[in-house]
Parts: sequence; C-alpha cells; structure tokens
Amino acid sequence: MGKIFKFSKDVDTDQILASQYLLFPTIDEMKSHAFESLDPDFASKVKPGDYIVADENFGCGSSREQAPSVLKALGVKAVIAKSFARIFYRNSINIGLPVIVCRELHDAVESGQDMELDLTAGTATVNGKSYTCTKLPEYMQKILDQGGLIASLDN
Repeated sequence: MGKIFKFSKDVDTDQILASQYLLFPTIDEMKSHAFESLDPDFASKVKPGDYIVADENFGCGSSREQAPSVLKALGVKAVIAKSFARIFYRNSINIGLPVIVCRELHDAVESGQDMELDLTAGTATVNGKSYTCTKLPEYMQKILDQGGLIASLDN
C-alpha cells in the first residue's frame, strides 16, 4: 500500500528533473530535485512504495534516463498513467521502474489516497474499487523482477 501523487497530462522529463540538475554526478544528488517545478516538496514527501498517477503522455520530452532513475531512487513503486511517451516507457523498464497503463485511474483518484497495485493481476485498488490496468508481457515483468535490463542480462 502506498500513497498516490497525481500529475496532469504532458508531464515532460524537464518537469520530472530539470536539465540543470543533470550536472550533478549521481542520481542520489539529483533525486531531491524531482518534480521541483510542479511540486517543490515532492522529494521530501514521497516515501518508498508510493505511486505516481498521471494523465496522458507522461514522460514526454527528452530521452534522459535520469528522469525515471530519480523516481526509482526515491522509492516510487510504479508510475501509472493513461499513456506514456515511448522513450520514457522504455527507459523505465530498462532501469527497473514499473510503468503501467491504466486509462480510468487518473480521473477517479486524488493525491494522498492509498493505493495497492497488483502487477500480476493488472489491477490498481483505491478505496475498495479495482481498476483494470494493462498487464506487462512476461518478458518485461522478468526484466523488472531482476532490477532492469542490464541486471536481467547478467542472469
């Protein structure tokens, strides 16, 4: 069970992590600046196991891998959105951050609500109501289970 942090549509990678923070040498140093322009307190409020729920086209913009990396480093359990920019989606899977498409969830929930996500069943449950999400293909689930693409190649 984790808390929801809700974002609108067309959240781009600059809003997830502004480009000036790419100069920091580590993801650990970058993560405290996640979503700084949209929610300056996000990095201090989010806890391991929390979720991001977004509208359409989440992660549009540049192809920077640091955007999903800071979310994973902060402990975000998954990003659930109506749709994703393709490169953000692929980068997230590559680094081991679950990204799930769920068309109805965004409009039905609010920030701060508790949610449970069952990746295997493809469901998100909030306030006792379950929402059907896209199930990841088995090979993608295996990549996530092993911590990302590079880690999965070592096995």
